[in-house]
Amino acid sequence: MSRLGPWDPKTAEERLDRLESLAMIRQLPSRYALAFDSKNMASMAALFVPDVRVGREQTGRAALEAWYVGVGAKVGASVHFVGDHIINFDDADHARGVVYCHDELERPDGTWEMGKLQYWDTYVRVDGEWCFERRKFHRWYICDALTRPTVGAGIEIGPLSTHPLPASFGNLGDFWGTEASR
Repeated sequence: MSRLGPWDPKTAEERLDRLESLAMIRQLPSRYALAFDSKNMASMAALFVPDVRVGREQTGRAALEAWYVGVGAKVGASVHFVGDHIINFDDADHARGVVYCHDELERPDGTWEMGKLQYWDTYVRVDGEWCFERRKFHRWYICDALTRPTVGAGIEIGPLSTHPLPASFGNLGDFWGTEASR
């Protein structure tokens, strides 16, 4: 298996397609961040597959846009800085990725919070365009911009539910041993 996942393109055309796919997939998180920060929820929803699942009972980009409008209304200004982006191809039309992000959010009372997070993404090519199939949100912390963060700080508050990092990695018990000491 290569560092780009289990799919191993054999021909020059397949390798070129993977390079173009990498470029397209890398644009998705940055376009997502810009869409959220500019409150362009229609553009953000368009980054997802047409039949995207929204919660347990809704599907489609219109439902996703409405959901993001609700989330965006709970946040004033926002700044999302996209960092590392790791992509693994399962085949020519399916990939997975991990995206690191630093975010800063203005709360309704005028205070600012900052945090670090990861998105665990699945991507699929639909009609020649790469789209998010799913984004799973994991957070290291979020805290007042003037506060020194601790692991897990603030992840139980705010408009988005999340999965705590580093616990979501699942392999920390192997690394640190069975005891919780570090």
